[in-house]
Order: sequence, then structure tokens, then C-alpha cells
Amino acid sequence: MENPVQLEGTTSKKAFWSALTAGFLALGLLLVSFGISGVAYAVPIAGVGDFYVEFDKLEGTGYTFYPKMGETSSEDSAPQGTNLIENLTITNLQLYKDFKVGSEWIRVKIQASKPVQISGLQHDAGLIEADAKFQNLVLEENHSDDWQKQFQQKSSTITLEHAKLKTHYLFQKTINMNGMKLTVERIKK
Repeated sequence: MENPVQLEGTTSKKAFWSALTAGFLALGLLLVSFGISGVAYAVPIAGVGDFYVEFDKLEGTGYTFYPKMGETSSEDSAPQGTNLIENLTITNLQLYKDFKVGSEWIRVKIQASKPVQISGLQHDAGLIEADAKFQNLVLEENHSDDWQKQFQQKSSTITLEHAKLKTHYLFQKTINMNGMKLTVERIKK
């Protein structure tokens, strides 16, 4: 009996494209529900590793930030910050994730040409680059044995402009994303 040869460090293109097709089919069903109602409920994006969010402007109310340790695509536990925003509007939203398939790179990208309305946002980020404005900003230090509960930042409003965020987890209670466009393309890295 022959022993099968296994190659480590390679990706089966057939398995990848089958999984990607199944994922796009599921996404297509989700998009049909967007088209019917215009609103999505309880939309988490996690488990795909680091992805990036870019936008021209975010305006939100009811902002809270606290530090945490959380899982990423490359580590079981990495320093992050959790951002909670009750209601927000984002202009020129782009979300994207890059994947290496064999020797090529592909980018899965979601864009919205119209302002996006979100309620109940939870966002865990390893990096936020933006021009930021806050109203009624409060920094609190609390006594706790849990370091993640010792510091918290709150603001009645938050505005971020020209932003790029390295994201590990994203959840929205509801999102209205009219003018959404999904693309998958080859890129050079």
C-alpha cells in the first residue's frame, strides 16, 4: 500500500474556490435580503483575520472605548481597543481583506457609494488612524483587579475623518447599506 504524499504550505485551488463560491452564495442570499428590506440585522464580521475599514467621515453618538486583549488571525491574544457607538453614519465606506492564494493575492472589497447608517456598533481594532473630534469627552479610571476594566473613555459624540482602521472584529445591530458593491480582484503585494 502506498503512502499518500502531503505537501505542506500550499493551498488547494479547487478547495479554495469551492469554499469561496459557497461563501459568495451565502453572501448573495444576504444581499437579496438587503435588497428586499434595505436593512440588515445583527451582522458580525469575525473569524476572517485582520481586515481594514476606510472611510471619509464617521459621525456617531454614544461613544465608549476600553482596552482589551483579543484574538487575531495571527495571535491568540493581542492588545486591542473596543469601540462601542450607539448610532452612526459613515460616508464613503470601504471594507477589505487580502488573501494569499498560491502565489497570488486577491482582495475581497465591500464599498458603499451612499452614506451608511448603523446602530449598535462594536468594533475591535489594533490600529486607528484618523482626524478625531469628541464632545463631552470623559476619561475614567476605575479600581479593578481586571486591567481591562481600569480605564474607559466616553463621549457624547465622535467624528472621525480620513480614517483607516485595522480591524479584528466588527458587529452591527442594524446596518443600512444602500449603494453597496462587492468586488473580488487580483492585487500585487
